[in-house]
Amino acid sequence: QVQVVESGGGLVQPGGSLRLSCTASGSSFIYMVWYRQAPEKQRELVAGITSDGSTNYVDSVKGRFTISRDNAKNTVYLQMNSLKPEDTAVYYCNARTILRNFWGQGTQVTVSS
Repeated sequence: QVQVVESGGGLVQPGGSLRLSCTASGSSFIYMVWYRQAPEKQRELVAGITSDGSTNYVDSVKGRFTISRDNAKNTVYLQMNSLKPEDTAVYYCNARTILRNFWGQGTQVTVSS
């Protein structure tokens, strides 16, 4: 049974940092992705990383967010620096096998003074 569990969200002031973690179990995942969804907005891809370490980012987070992966632990991290109020959203982890993709329950990130 596949499980995807996120952690690390919270409230942070503008300019601050947070690190999100996502652990996926029950299969081998070729691609792990962070998405986010702000109120009344569509879910958007934030950052992704393949099993061999190739990464991609949405333009709005380049230079501020870093995605990394520990394959031995099937865990992906999202280091978020220089956070802005517009980064406020529920962040979801998506873990993909060749045939399917699996979602976590989401973790709230709120950037506010």
